Amino acid sequence: MPEERIQNVGQDAQKRRITLLSNVNMSSVSRRLSREAQVHQPSGYGNELGAMMNPESDYNQFDPEITFMIMDLAELAEHTFEKDAVEACVEQWYATFAEAVRPNRIYYVSDVYLWSLELEATDLLTDRVALEHLWTERLADLCEKFPNVRKFPYRRMIAQLGEENAFSVKMWYMGKILLSNEAQKRLAELILRYVQLEYRTPKKVLVLDLDNTLWGGLAGEHDTNPVVLSEEHSGLAYKNHQRVIRQMQRQGVILAIVSKNNPEDAEEILKHHPHMVLRPECFAATRINWKPKSENLLEIAEELNLGVDSFVFWDDSPQERLEVAQMLPQVTVPDFPENPEELAGALTKIYHAYFEKSVLTREDLDKTAQYAENAKRRQLQQSTSNFYEYLKELKIVVTRVEADKHLKRLEDMVNKTNQFNLTTERHTMSELQQILSDPYQKVFAYRVEDTFGDNGVVACVIVDMSQAVPTIEEFLMSCRVMGKNVEYGILKDVELEMLDEHFTKLRGYYSPTAKNKPVEQFYEKAGYEMLGERADGTKVYEVDLTQAPIREFVGQMVLENIKIKDIPL
Repeated sequence: MPEERIQNVGQDAQKRRITLLSNVNMSSVSRRLSREAQVHQPSGYGNELGAMMNPESDYNQFDPEITFMIMDLAELAEHTFEKDAVEACVEQWYATFAEAVRPNRIYYVSDVYLWSLELEATDLLTDRVALEHLWTERLADLCEKFPNVRKFPYRRMIAQLGEENAFSVKMWYMGKILLSNEAQKRLAELILRYVQLEYRTPKKVLVLDLDNTLWGGLAGEHDTNPVVLSEEHSGLAYKNHQRVIRQMQRQGVILAIVSKNNPEDAEEILKHHPHMVLRPECFAATRINWKPKSENLLEIAEELNLGVDSFVFWDDSPQERLEVAQMLPQVTVPDFPENPEELAGALTKIYHAYFEKSVLTREDLDKTAQYAENAKRRQLQQSTSNFYEYLKELKIVVTRVEADKHLKRLEDMVNKTNQFNLTTERHTMSELQQILSDPYQKVFAYRVEDTFGDNGVVACVIVDMSQAVPTIEEFLMSCRVMGKNVEYGILKDVELEMLDEHFTKLRGYYSPTAKNKPVEQFYEKAGYEMLGERADGTKVYEVDLTQAPIREFVGQMVLENIKIKDIPL
């Protein structure tokens, strides 16, 4: 699996322009990268900030999409390890870097591993940690301030290799090349992987078997043969496996269970076994029965309103893996390790290969709760007498939020939303930033809440106001809030905003794709008149804003916690 992942990263990186800047010699790493990507080869090293600041530099002429900044703290501090002196250097570096940041580029700045020959003569490890902390604190502040700046895990790479394998004294004296050949290879691979993270569509759901997967042994036989799950030997291997899954869930991976068991036997372990890390509330969907697992996967996909191509199926049984792979080839079905001791490591690789993201948004962190809340909404819908009563009980609140404060979330939505997406235009982070800075473009972003919880930022509308008649260039919304007429409240809010801008008409487009058929009739249902159809199949609609109809939306519209209006049915 790792070899396949690296190959895929390289294929994606070939489309991207990247630069590696450093205050030590990284020319050999850049040459490695150039085999897989369009790489700027900086002239020399140690002038990384000057290259960024100078508009005429070869770096700025190359205009990279992603810049990787790998910094050596010892060299930055000129091998002076007094805390005040190091802090002054770090503060100055970050102040200059912040001035050089451009909104249309992505930056990865490394954390640091403080190593130099003279430090080998001291045992003051706490001092080294404190100096590294000066850097990581400022790096965290920088990432918080700039949505296009990311942390690059350089320190973890060095720690995994170990100092003796990571650094080369001989190469340092030969040409200020800090890293060994093996470390240079690892660094190049890691950079390419992060290039992939910026542009790929990650998987969303990890579907888990139970027996001999989450624990050893069989649930139905635990009275005479206790399941293997404990703090020692193979039991600890299964528990650590669950701990990895729990961390994945905390980082936005949706968990589901598909297991052939008697439900009572399995649920007893899930709820009450003292060493279970994953309790029932960790799972967004559960199917414990004797049906074919491919059928259960289809049911879960429908329940979660997700495509099975976003699923990874993790099961110890070769027969079950084969059945799912044959019946649902869109589902990713990795091999399962033979020994329990390999489980945690294997699943960690699966996380990096299929689920990892460059940046985690608030919506990512709350996914399990959001899907559990959706189950409660379905129960409410089944218990109410009609659709109108259901919407009233939901008490929907739609809040228009400041788009520039949710840029990463908007990037995710624009590039991954398919069903409710009128035009399915895709944009990079830099393109979105340019749209936000354009005075003739207006970006609307919306958070949706109801009585069961907060769905997060789930809708985006982009309006081009450069012509006499403004046009809705993009209108997209998460499938989590489809089917509640939220889109009509949002559309009315956009229309009223255009009226406030002194426009009397508004146009919208629908460009058909294989997946957005659910919104094919959206503008017609909203009372827009179709003006015509382009050669590519895009339909053009228009409405008179002075006579726009009232539509079926039950809830409140809010502007940054200030109530705008009630729009009744």
